[in-house]
Amino acid sequence: MSGNTFGHLFAVTNFGESHGPAIGCVIDGCPPGMALSEADIQPDLDRRRPGTSRHVTQRQEADQVEILSGVYEGRTTGTPICLLIRNTDQRSKDYGDIAQTFRPGHADYAYLHKYGLRDPRGGGRSSARLTAPMVAAGAVAKKWLAQKFGTRFRGCMQQIGEVEIPFEGWDHVPRNPFFAPVADVSALESYMDALRKAGDSCGARLRVSATGMPLGLGEPLFDKLDADIAWALMGINAVKGVEIGAGFASVVQRGSTHGDSLTPQGFRTNNAGGVLGGISTGQDLEVSIAIKPTSSIISPRETINLQGEAAEIVTKGRHDPCVGIRATPIAEAMLALVVMDHALRHRAQNGDVAPPMQPIQASFL
Repeated sequence: MSGNTFGHLFAVTNFGESHGPAIGCVIDGCPPGMALSEADIQPDLDRRRPGTSRHVTQRQEADQVEILSGVYEGRTTGTPICLLIRNTDQRSKDYGDIAQTFRPGHADYAYLHKYGLRDPRGGGRSSARLTAPMVAAGAVAKKWLAQKFGTRFRGCMQQIGEVEIPFEGWDHVPRNPFFAPVADVSALESYMDALRKAGDSCGARLRVSATGMPLGLGEPLFDKLDADIAWALMGINAVKGVEIGAGFASVVQRGSTHGDSLTPQGFRTNNAGGVLGGISTGQDLEVSIAIKPTSSIISPRETINLQGEAAEIVTKGRHDPCVGIRATPIAEAMLALVVMDHALRHRAQNGDVAPPMQPIQASFL
């Protein structure tokens, strides 16, 4: 009940603190026999790690993953897989001044009242650094799903602050530090440089999708696939909104256009985002998330101290002016973990189900 384990049949227990000796996770329930090494996991961690451009925190962490258990002679054994990532560039002295006060927008105040004490160093357990183990676990899930179903997970930035980003193509995403689907990111660089100079921060909107989805994943009523997707993505630090398919745009749509028509050749549209009645249709999963502005900024903010007295605070240290910049691989990982868990649950209960008809093509016209 402590909230540190995600999933049912593919269960991931996350451990560690931002400024502790290491962070990591234990994956319980990974099917045996899959070839797995650190090289399968490291690329996604490299995409998420800090210090990769001037637009993100300059904390230098290699985020080198170590597999401590659950793999023998290069293959998963079906036993718990422990993944460890050592912290090597902590600067705890940056947080000495905030031990007696509360940072606006952070979990400091809530943590103190829940637990009676808190680790002020980098936010401790509430730090976004704890998303790294989930990215590592997501890489394991991605590999199994790709081999089993051909499922692929991709994400990109749709908006940063007030700047909307048009979609030009997936090929652009790995070629710039913003995970932006455009060839020219000079406007984004100028925007972020001005923001950093002003000592402020901004939010972001990201898109994450899954192609090659198996049909039939999800459990009514309260374990619906889209409900679990929303729950998982809301578990990412700083996420304040999740949309499935058309999302809030559904409000202005008519029933005659929102419902995705079926034809012998496939679905005409995907307003549902690949889920009907909480069950996957085989179409692409389409999800968008809203990420709040980074709370750690150098501009003075109004707060209180441990005595309840008025105070002013400046958050020192190395922080992302937009945490959304590095959130794309995190969102991909969490979506993959949801799909992985539901795939194993579906296999356990419905593995011998023979549908009375062949599925239509998932791609729409």
